Amino acid sequence: MYLEKINSPADVKKLNSDEMKALAAEMRTALINKLSVHGGHCGPNLGMAEAIIALHYVFDSPKDKLVFDVSHQTYCHKMLTGRKDAFLDPAKYDDVTGYSSQHESEYDHFTLGHTSTSVSLACGLAKGRDLCGGKENVVAIIGDGSLSGGEALEGLDYAYELGTNLIIVVNDNQMSIAENHGGLYTNLKLLRDTEGKAECNMFRAMGLDYVFVKDGNDIGQLIAAFRGVKDSAKPVVVHIVTEKGRGYAPAVNDKESWHWHMPFDIETGELKMQGGGEDYSDLTAKYMLAKMKKDPRVCMITSGTPAVGGFTKSRREEAGSQFIDVGIAEEHAVALASGIAANGGKPVYGVYSTFIQRTYDQLQQDLCINNNPVTILVFAASVWGMNDVTHIGTYDIPMMSNIPGLVYLAPTTYEEYIAMLDWSIEQREHPVAIRVPGGVVHAEKPIPDYGNLNKYEVYQQGSDVAIIALGTFFGIGMKAAELIEKNSGVKPTLINPLYITGLDGELLESLKKNHRAVITLEDGILDGGFGEKIARFYGASDVKTVNLGLKKKFLDRYDPNEVLRENGITPEQIADTAAQLLK
Repeated sequence: MYLEKINSPADVKKLNSDEMKALAAEMRTALINKLSVHGGHCGPNLGMAEAIIALHYVFDSPKDKLVFDVSHQTYCHKMLTGRKDAFLDPAKYDDVTGYSSQHESEYDHFTLGHTSTSVSLACGLAKGRDLCGGKENVVAIIGDGSLSGGEALEGLDYAYELGTNLIIVVNDNQMSIAENHGGLYTNLKLLRDTEGKAECNMFRAMGLDYVFVKDGNDIGQLIAAFRGVKDSAKPVVVHIVTEKGRGYAPAVNDKESWHWHMPFDIETGELKMQGGGEDYSDLTAKYMLAKMKKDPRVCMITSGTPAVGGFTKSRREEAGSQFIDVGIAEEHAVALASGIAANGGKPVYGVYSTFIQRTYDQLQQDLCINNNPVTILVFAASVWGMNDVTHIGTYDIPMMSNIPGLVYLAPTTYEEYIAMLDWSIEQREHPVAIRVPGGVVHAEKPIPDYGNLNKYEVYQQGSDVAIIALGTFFGIGMKAAELIEKNSGVKPTLINPLYITGLDGELLESLKKNHRAVITLEDGILDGGFGEKIARFYGASDVKTVNLGLKKKFLDRYDPNEVLRENGITPEQIADTAAQLLK
């Protein structure tokens, strides 16, 4: 085997063409073996084996700096930079992250997990080099799907102004997570069809030099192209055409599903473990399709992640023009939704919590100042959501709940969620966001008028201590209330606040009469969050208030149950906290 002997890029440089081809095959085998057990980004990495080999063969990393966009193409890079054991030895699979990290290796220059960033970061490295009198090459690697992100276009626009060495490798596999959307992809197709010779060239239009590689899975073509641009005195784009999922038939035949994949059987491609029970993404899509059929003004928007709202390819086709994929362009998605609502439409934007962070200005300026009735569904906003440091979804409450005019709702059950969604789509008074729960819980109960803002639900009336448990932490609150009553004989009041963005002043005031303590629970960062607003309400009173949630810190590949324990959020710990407050 060649891969076993690769300890650094210096070892790659010793290989001939045939040996590098064999190395690429071994890397794909290692990828498939690991991913079949561990899960991860399959398609993007399988398609980039040859390109990564060629980059390390031609350039002198880490002196020459390779910057990967979104990190979906870093697995092969890690194999060649001293981290191969994490792909060859099952006992070491978790020794590396799924993303670029400068804390992990000198060959990585940034911690990266969000898209469309590499060109801007590389521009910064190049400018820093120039300011310090350096001579190294700076190489940005970016996929065609990431080009639709505003930051990528801003970076390309600035690259011309830089005017010195900057090499931008555009990996064109004709896919984002799903299919690409947007006018720039017509130009990429034209460039592919003309083998880079078309007069209409978006990169040249931005003042950049341009090189086309017809077969981005041919090591010889790649090496020749990279040698031709190494030590370039000005910015240049190397446009390579690759095959997403190359080397593994299921990933080639179903590129969307295999962008990221759970553990699978190598022979069949079938999942090793089938998901059980209901899923909010699937339930959302079913509701939305029914709603669209009844009302042509209703539309569903996604920013390159159609699966977030359960919109598979067949469902997208069923929805037709009422389903809108703007590509990787979250800021545009929010502004687009605001415009649709301003002109009578009923837009719903589904987005992962980790990506809604990119839209703060649009939420404030384009949406809330204009008070347009848009519905935003925020998925994976939980300690039980994505747990890589680049994809944490627990920062949304402080960010969104402090924007004037936005109504942010936190359902605890499927019935609450659907009722909130239906109310939000039909009302015309507010921009509304809904924090979509994780696991599906059913509970039949009267549905309030959500237009009567900031009216909390008293689930259980008690005395002495009140638990105000928001959204996904309501279940923890229920268990804690049972323990408190069991241990002390005190029946706590249990409250489902429903609203993240407002206080039920009347209810909170009434608790002062027969409650000595209030405990708040929220599935997110405490600083600037929900609980602190409750504490401020009781600040000058005799009511003791304890806020339980997550500390403000970057978490990485964590155990959710351990995080809950560290923050005192298990039912047992909450019961102990209540006992201390009632002494």
